Amino acid sequence: MSKSDQEFTIELADAEPTPRALRNALGRFATGVTVITTRTTSGMLLGVTANSFSSVSLDPPLVLWSLRAEAPSMPGFTDSGCFAINVLGADQQHHSRQFATSSADKFEGVDWFPGLGGCPLLPDCIARFECRTEQAIVAGDHTLFIGRVIRSTYHHGEPLLFHGGTYRAVVPLAAAS
Repeated sequence: MSKSDQEFTIELADAEPTPRALRNALGRFATGVTVITTRTTSGMLLGVTANSFSSVSLDPPLVLWSLRAEAPSMPGFTDSGCFAINVLGADQQHHSRQFATSSADKFEGVDWFPGLGGCPLLPDCIARFECRTEQAIVAGDHTLFIGRVIRSTYHHGEPLLFHGGTYRAVVPLAAAS
């Protein structure tokens, strides 16, 4: 074990990690990048970039994502009753950045089409999940949204990945001999 590995292990073993240390450790887990969208009961379109997406169950078909409690879009996602998960391809970093930035209208200049409940669906994503909200569970400083998948689609393509604070692309590994 290298000296830096020992220091990192000791930090986590001896005390609860600081928020920065925890964020750095979590950043070592490569994730896909999604844009989660909804249409509020008043018709407003909302979208956020999230890498907290996960499968929960195949039967029934359930997925999960989380949103920071103080997010301005929280009331809209809580009240809408539905959401769409747009899984971004490697060439869609622009969507990730646009929906990660605070803006009065995150959909300005963005092509989309309506899905379940009017939730915006982004074109050319490698997968989409249209969901009805099953549960919203407060957990720490986030709310976990569990959705029942009503419709899903997928297309071939390379995913947009996020690792260590930067965007990444898939690189195939050489076959083991």
